[in-house]
Amino acid sequence: MKPRRSTLIGALTAAAMLAITACGATASDNGGGGGEGEAVAGLRIMVPNSPGGGYDTTARTAAKVMEDNGIASGVDVFNLSGASGTVGLQRTINEKGNGKLAMQMGLGVVGASYTQDSQGKLTDTTPIAKLIEEPGAIVVPKDSPYETIDDLVRAWKAQPKAIAVGGGSSPGGPDHLLPMQLAKAVGIDPKQVNYISYDGGGELLPAILGGKIAFGASGVGEFLDQIEAGEVKVLAVTSENPVDVVNDVPTLKGSGIDLVFTNWRGIVAPPGISAADRETWINVLTKMHDTQDWRDQLVKYGWTDAFSTGEDFAAFLKQQDDAVAGILAELGLV
Repeated sequence: MKPRRSTLIGALTAAAMLAITACGATASDNGGGGGEGEAVAGLRIMVPNSPGGGYDTTARTAAKVMEDNGIASGVDVFNLSGASGTVGLQRTINEKGNGKLAMQMGLGVVGASYTQDSQGKLTDTTPIAKLIEEPGAIVVPKDSPYETIDDLVRAWKAQPKAIAVGGGSSPGGPDHLLPMQLAKAVGIDPKQVNYISYDGGGELLPAILGGKIAFGASGVGEFLDQIEAGEVKVLAVTSENPVDVVNDVPTLKGSGIDLVFTNWRGIVAPPGISAADRETWINVLTKMHDTQDWRDQLVKYGWTDAFSTGEDFAAFLKQQDDAVAGILAELGLV
């Protein structure tokens, strides 16, 4: 039976903490940022899941580029995991007016805000910027019996409940939506999929390496070190075209599976921040985006430049929120 066309692009993507100050990120702060070439000081980026995952990598990479290029100084990246990112989301919403704080987020937090019954939604935050898009990858441990995506799909169709797939997001996140869409594309009822949720790529990777799941579904950039070390094998990527960092790996479409799936990541701030603070965040991220260092990181991690800010990102975020809510309703998850 010919696989059904199923395309999803961009949606269809602890220790005690120091108290977060409520002052704004303005030029009057110590370290400034108002003058030409003057670095903004005191910015903080919250990562709402565990270290080592895609959000964490994106936030720390952005912070380093900003620091290395004199755009911002002392950028504090910290993790606040829990409930698939919604603990961090609620903290961000509760920090109303705090212009120093922003949260790294993406498609996963959009979905989790529904499946985790979060009181807060991303539409309650202040949209700052969309940074990247990233194709997904279907990954197995090095000693897996599956050498190709066809091998995996054949076994999966024979015993869908016996083949466990793991992802670094809760139901509704990209690592969950990807195998659900893949199952649908190859003729498996998504309700038969044995999906195991992990809190970010930092927890997903040991499960793949330890053989706790048959395969993992997550962003390509999550596995680059392990791919290079030969610890994992990528059976397919979910982009329209092959990905340079794993250019010997076929796409799903190239393997006869009619599915394209793209995740995305961005930055939001608490509600009620001043126009000046919002502009400060947009300015530092725009300057970061325009550097050669950032372009080099896009290549390194296999990310696609998808930069947009302000009202454009706000409209995109609203569209994603509506789309994910619809998909989850179709799957019977909300």
